[in-house]
Amino acid sequence: MVDQPGWEGGTKGRVIVGVGGGIAAYKACQLVRHFRERGHHVVVIPTESALRFVGAATFEALSGNPVSTDVFSDVPSVRHVNLGKQADLVVVAPATADLLARVAQGRADDLLTTTLLTASCPVLFAPAMHTEMWEHPATRRNVATLRADGATVMPPASGRLTGTDTGAGRLPEADEIGRLGELLLDNPGALPQDMIGLSVLVTAGGTLEELDPVRYLGNRSSGKQGHAIAAVAAARGANVTLITAAQHLPDPAAVETHRVISAHEMQEVLMEKAPGVDIVVKAAAVADFRPESVSESKLKKGADDEPETIRLRRNPDLLAGLVNARAEGAVPSDVTLVGFAAETGDANGSVLDHGRAKLTRKGCDLLIVNKVGRTEAFGQDTNAGWILRRGGGEEAVPTSGKYSVSARIFDAVLTFRRERADTASDTE
Repeated sequence: MVDQPGWEGGTKGRVIVGVGGGIAAYKACQLVRHFRERGHHVVVIPTESALRFVGAATFEALSGNPVSTDVFSDVPSVRHVNLGKQADLVVVAPATADLLARVAQGRADDLLTTTLLTASCPVLFAPAMHTEMWEHPATRRNVATLRADGATVMPPASGRLTGTDTGAGRLPEADEIGRLGELLLDNPGALPQDMIGLSVLVTAGGTLEELDPVRYLGNRSSGKQGHAIAAVAAARGANVTLITAAQHLPDPAAVETHRVISAHEMQEVLMEKAPGVDIVVKAAAVADFRPESVSESKLKKGADDEPETIRLRRNPDLLAGLVNARAEGAVPSDVTLVGFAAETGDANGSVLDHGRAKLTRKGCDLLIVNKVGRTEAFGQDTNAGWILRRGGGEEAVPTSGKYSVSARIFDAVLTFRRERADTASDTE
């Protein structure tokens, strides 16, 4: 195949960024930059309406490639066919109600819709519109059609819309759209709609234990893995609740988010929400200890009350508490419990040795074991480790993006749930 003119400015995948004609079109500029900074070739195909919000010169400068909206530009190269055929990924953001309707009907009346008809690569739509338009039965039917045709349609975020309106319909953050897109580049089948009807509860981030109004005890967890898990679950159709101590990370799209600080705050929300879900993924790095006493004022160096030592008390084990609650009936018996083990290895065993022992000790269904350190896992965009299953079975997870790791986790969780259901039916 002869390369389509215009695939310049990158060394990795070929990404088409389609832009619909909505006020959120300006956010597509951040998405183009996201892919370009990660080494991808990017071609922007806006609708004619989109250019009323952001000019072609802006998209050309950011992508390094020419921009057109109709099928009559550069006719000899047959761009309306070859762009889609040569793309590795198409991301449409914002996907307006009108654009979703035209694509669902198979329309081909501009360069973007024609390109979508010729694309055989993964296609990711990020909708943005007013809440009433998103919730309208016609839009729901169009989204269902696109998903049935194999496209991934993200649920929109909730928040401020145009004017004073708020609600579901806000375009998700460019970073979240971009990372889901990169997940599809790495694994085109990573976002099936196989979690519709399931409720997922995720914990994320490192809890902070207050020492005085200024200082705290904490750990190096950034919360990125937990937020990625929540985003991937929502993209696969689940109803997701996130309890996060990562104050600096934005809420994932279409996820009910509760922000906490300490282990006790996380425990309170966790035990309130866990009885009503199907899957709990406890990815948070909960501090094992907290100061025995908390000063009401800042502790001063050299002051008469400067502490010579800081006494610590053990925090509750949230994962063990969930397992006990399930055994006692406070949490339904069919809830799948997934834990995380951040290990370093020592003279008493390897990372995997400690993970196996922790799975036996905790009694959860699956345990994700990570090797961590000052420059490993914590704060990084990649992760690696093993998925251990109660009753036996281990799966190595090679170093990959945290969204990719999240998809692997849910593949394993759903397999576990299917096998458990099959076993239960065989014994009836």
